Amino acid sequence: MTWFKKPVSVKGTLLALLLPAGILLMALAWLVHGLLLDRMSRQFVETRLKDEVAFLEHQIRDSGGRLDTLQTGDYFQEVFHHAFAIHSDSRTIISPEHWAPLLMPLVKSGEEGTLRVSGAQIAEAPSDILAYRKSFRVDDQPIVVIVSEDLGALSRSQAELHAWTAVVSLLLILLLVGVLWLGINLSMRPVVSLKAALKRLQDGEISRIDVKAPEELQPLVLQLNQLLDSLDQRLERSRDALANLSHSVKTPIAAVRQILEDIDRPLPNNLRQQMAGRLDDIDRQLEAEMRRSRFAGPQVGKSAYPLKQARDLLWMLGRLYPAKSFEMSTVLTEERRWPIEEHDLNEVLGNLLDNAGKWSARFVELGLEEDGQGFTVTVEDDGPGIPPDALDTLGTRGLRLDEQTPGHGLGLAIVREITERYGGTLNFSSGSNGGLKATIYFPGKTRGISQ
Repeated sequence: MTWFKKPVSVKGTLLALLLPAGILLMALAWLVHGLLLDRMSRQFVETRLKDEVAFLEHQIRDSGGRLDTLQTGDYFQEVFHHAFAIHSDSRTIISPEHWAPLLMPLVKSGEEGTLRVSGAQIAEAPSDILAYRKSFRVDDQPIVVIVSEDLGALSRSQAELHAWTAVVSLLLILLLVGVLWLGINLSMRPVVSLKAALKRLQDGEISRIDVKAPEELQPLVLQLNQLLDSLDQRLERSRDALANLSHSVKTPIAAVRQILEDIDRPLPNNLRQQMAGRLDDIDRQLEAEMRRSRFAGPQVGKSAYPLKQARDLLWMLGRLYPAKSFEMSTVLTEERRWPIEEHDLNEVLGNLLDNAGKWSARFVELGLEEDGQGFTVTVEDDGPGIPPDALDTLGTRGLRLDEQTPGHGLGLAIVREITERYGGTLNFSSGSNGGLKATIYFPGKTRGISQ
């Protein structure tokens, strides 16, 4: 049998935790108040009893031990509100007189200091008293002074004060419940507004979440809006890609179809070459669009291990170009992650290294760096390089500076497109060994960049 069922709402959880905790703390405070009140009262009474004994001792010494000259009686009881006993060899004074059965045993006991008598059954006398006894001599005459107080009256006063404290505690608990309820409702208002905004978004009334959320919910609202932006932009890119593909493929397919449908026309070698070229254009366009469709762009929760991916690519390209050396310089550790989707980083590193491997003479060097601002990838080769005036044209889709090298001219264009999606930059320059140096910079907060 389940005695406690966990609340399903945040409001219920807060009430289930805070309300019992507040009641428990209030009850604990009430108990501690009772203990401290009793202790402080006892200490206060003991201090007063000592002071009054000291007062009586001073009066006795001033009178030279003559008890009949002391100003006690009603005066003492009205001022100090305590019972007392003064004993000497010649006289014993006890006030009030009905306390005599309680105080005389203390006079004769010989014990000094604070004394406690409880459970006494004496008519007109209290059953529980606290007394302070002191003995001294005046001119070789032994004198005993005892001052006492009725603890029953003190206990009744404490009980009354403790009861009022309980009443105040209950009122505070009721106030606490009201404050908790009000505070939780006020705190949950932004969540209710966010829930209503999500419902409106689901119904198509709005396209973005625009609510004034508290600081703790701002990242959630931001990520949701970025996700909506990402979905819209992906849909737009898909439509553009299909439109581009349809437009690019339609013309060569029409040309090939026209040639094939003309049955009276022979197919000389030049026509065959034209058809092969048209089909090659179609294949190249299909390959480019297929590779573009796999780009993810900045994604929340997606990251890559750059060192591991770089080592795998260097090992693979080292087997593809066995006559060339592929090196890497970095201070990154194996556990370091970059906020870049794994396939996107693989495309960037793979295309840059493959392009450098094609053109290098002996070696290719890869550098991976990061700082507080972002991440940097550099790839440098010792190949022939390119003229300075052609550096700005690198990465243009379909542009190839050398038609003799295999490829479609898509690699660097793909690298540039991925880099721009992450809000980064791609720059080309002449390397220190005369070859080409490619430098890519990704800003540190790539997750927050719109795709």
